[in-house]
Amino acid sequence: MFGWAKTQAPRRMAESTAAWDGGVMTTRGLLAGTRVATSMGWRAVDALAVDDLILTFDAGLQPLVEVRRDIFWTANAAVPSAYYSVFVPAGTLGNSADLELLPDQGVLVESDAACDAFGDPFAVIAAKSLEGYRGIRRVAPRTQIEIITLVFAEEQVVYAEGGALLHCPRNIMHLDDLGAAMPGYDVIPTRDAAFLVECMKVEDARYGTAA
Repeated sequence: MFGWAKTQAPRRMAESTAAWDGGVMTTRGLLAGTRVATSMGWRAVDALAVDDLILTFDAGLQPLVEVRRDIFWTANAAVPSAYYSVFVPAGTLGNSADLELLPDQGVLVESDAACDAFGDPFAVIAAKSLEGYRGIRRVAPRTQIEIITLVFAEEQVVYAEGGALLHCPRNIMHLDDLGAAMPGYDVIPTRDAAFLVECMKVEDARYGTAA
């Protein structure tokens, strides 16, 4: 949709969960308690059900076709740093409250750098790529967290906690495994995402817009 991907890549499904000594951990999805915009106002994702209408970035109100639930737990084991959550302070991405995201959760960002380099100001990047931007940081995850995945007939971007824009793909995949062959939103590979975030930091410094 946004014209970032320039080459065709084969579709490849990737696992969204991983087993380890401390439990089973997902790398994308929304933490229970995260509020999204719906036809009935802001509601926590764990209170949503199939057919609820969710406000989307491009398609207005869209019904949920599935709500998937997983449990993230750490038991008494140390959590590998790759699974650390991404803490987004209030106001950083338009969010009115602090937001905690899983590392592979897609986030739609707007940037002059994206427009200059790729002809479109919007890009979807993994939350983990935003580390260091406007105080965003990785944190050890809490235990026994319910993870909610919102599934639509087509992939969508939804509003969370007042204005953060979160990507909901039709299928569960790691962001790095998505390529140009996938329909809908183009997701920026890790290396390009890192470059984009550095450009966003420069924009903040230039315009004095850092949170």
